[in-house]
Amino acid sequence: MGTLAGVILSWSALYALLAAGYVIVYRASRILNFAHGELMMLGAYFALSIANNIDVPAPVVIIISLALSFGVGYLLYWLIMRRMIGEPIYSTIIVTIGLSLTFRGIVTVIWGARHYYLNTALGIPNKAVHLPFGIILSTFDTFTIVAAVVFLTVLILFLRMTRQGAYMRASAENPLLAAQGGINVYMIFALSWSIATIGACMAGIVYGGNTLLSPSIGFVGLLALPVALAGGMDSLLGVIPAAIIISTAQVLGVKYGGPFLSEVIPMFIMLMVLIIRPWGLFGTKEEIQRV
Repeated sequence: MGTLAGVILSWSALYALLAAGYVIVYRASRILNFAHGELMMLGAYFALSIANNIDVPAPVVIIISLALSFGVGYLLYWLIMRRMIGEPIYSTIIVTIGLSLTFRGIVTVIWGARHYYLNTALGIPNKAVHLPFGIILSTFDTFTIVAAVVFLTVLILFLRMTRQGAYMRASAENPLLAAQGGINVYMIFALSWSIATIGACMAGIVYGGNTLLSPSIGFVGLLALPVALAGGMDSLLGVIPAAIIISTAQVLGVKYGGPFLSEVIPMFIMLMVLIIRPWGLFGTKEEIQRV
């Protein structure tokens, strides 16, 4: 039972970390980024390459990887997604799907399709961690939970207590009015993409360190999309209960129904939410209707 609780906790944290990226991008630029999982994958490969080629401690590797991911997110919006302003929503979705395929192809060409041990490259042994109440986590499970808590806490404080965060909230609420008030909404949108990509990079590093790293891990990012939709695409705090609900259902389904349910359950829950409450458990009804 303790192992099962540990799996639920780690998957909830991973989903919340990834879903927050979907929400922050959607709130700012009204774009559903289907390349988010591939940005997660790319961040993990950044860490792998830095660890294998530069003799620096693991924390430095992670910081450099996060900085590179921040730049990728910024350039991605500024060079590509900004040009989609005013285009139909399905056009932006197609572009992000194209980006996901492009990133996966680039990674496969550069690093190949083989599996890597990111924890070995980072020099961090993935040992069992025993917590109270019999909960058992791995080292990288613990890192996943810490990363999710830190990322969400810092992001919420940033949005509520900084000027740039206020600009981001204003731009999300009414970009035209924000622009008329002197806010550079393009810079704010680019910043939101950069922040989301940092979260994806953190998710990629902790997940890649906990399992084998390969180009296929980008699919985990797609499994986090139901969490964002279930919680509400305009609700950052909604990703937390949604992540717990979906990860619990997924883990229990796999335990009692079989591993083939691993990818089915999140999508089934997403379908039910879209049918019954399309704006999500904590989202704004008018927001979805307006979109």
